[in-house]
Amino acid sequence: MSTERYTHGHVEPVMRSHRWRTAENSAAYLLPHLAPGTSLLDVGCGPGNITVDLAGRVAPGRVAGIDASAEAVAMATDAYAASQPDVSFEVADVYALPYDDGTFDVVHAHQVLQHLADPPAALAEMARVTRPGGLVAARDGDYGAFSWYPADPALDAWRAMYTAVTRANAGEANGGRHLVAWAHAAGLHDVTATATAWCFAEPDDRAWWGGLWADRSTSSPLAERALDLGIAEADELQAMADGWHRWAEHPDGWFAVPHGEILVRVPN
Repeated sequence: MSTERYTHGHVEPVMRSHRWRTAENSAAYLLPHLAPGTSLLDVGCGPGNITVDLAGRVAPGRVAGIDASAEAVAMATDAYAASQPDVSFEVADVYALPYDDGTFDVVHAHQVLQHLADPPAALAEMARVTRPGGLVAARDGDYGAFSWYPADPALDAWRAMYTAVTRANAGEANGGRHLVAWAHAAGLHDVTATATAWCFAEPDDRAWWGGLWADRSTSSPLAERALDLGIAEADELQAMADGWHRWAEHPDGWFAVPHGEILVRVPN
């Protein structure tokens, strides 16, 4: 089992973000390729909401969600076991998936590869359990491409802190721009690349996005790791949180979160 560190952890403000995600807002690039009866594996399923949303698109196809975190799998199971008995959740390692070759038509990962020390190895393993002619799908954010208005040095400091912590955890904060290269390094070459973005500009959206990142800046494994590594002091983390609140409260506030996406056709 991989011992890599998930930068965000599974605390409440992180789950607040993850439970907002849907197939429409986080996997739209994949949806045209799904059909009833498609079998699907969701890697890094977290609390399971994208998993069950995708399951609704492919029913009665087999759907499984895996995560390295027993805590996340317990959340998904508690939330959906009763209402989604045909969707399974289990703890598993993306580098050693517990499935035979060619088990699934589609293997999907959302915001996973950026947190791994060896994304090409993970993609190769995802391709192994995908049937010949099937699809591996991955979408990752690119923190270096995040854009916002108005400018605020506290948010610049937040991004620098986040990037430093992620790299100390052996991850890559700018994962979105690396997806094609990672696929090629995995020996996968039938790759279609796209990009989409989340945008937060309406008052309620700003309050939600700014609030959860303010909380994550001071009360999360990210904050704890920044303190432990000496990347930031407590007062600096609080200043970042204050910057998030300033941005959220600004009437002209705007924030874009670009994502890279790949669809990889597994060779026959």
